[in-house]
Amino acid sequence: MNHFTYEDLFVGQRTAFTREVTAEMMEQFRVVSGDNNPLHVSSEFARAHGFSDRVVYGMLTAALYSCLAGMHIPGERCLLQSVYSDFLRPVYVGDTLRVEGSIAEKNDSVRQIVVKAVIRNQDGKKVSKARIEAGVL
Repeated sequence: MNHFTYEDLFVGQRTAFTREVTAEMMEQFRVVSGDNNPLHVSSEFARAHGFSDRVVYGMLTAALYSCLAGMHIPGERCLLQSVYSDFLRPVYVGDTLRVEGSIAEKNDSVRQIVVKAVIRNQDGKKVSKARIEAGVL
């Protein structure tokens, strides 16, 4: 976990990390969210509707934006205020996702940063993008 103060942060600052999506993560998300949509839990259903296998929950993918803000930039002093995300391509169990973020704005009057973020799969294809607004304690 990073320990940046607001003063340490700067526009253009970048960070990235990778995470593999596992079947266990899918099951944990299903239990926590209560989302039993067959697109996410049934390979047969997903294949019958044009996907190569069951599709990872978009919100599970977006949860990685919380890790980006809470662990990387700004890190421990993060007060996550909003995440605006778009889901661009399906993600599948076994995909390795690279989460990348850079500070696009600093708003000194409210000690807030805006992070532009993207998630790419192991083939370098963008699967999600987001705008993250975080206060810095």
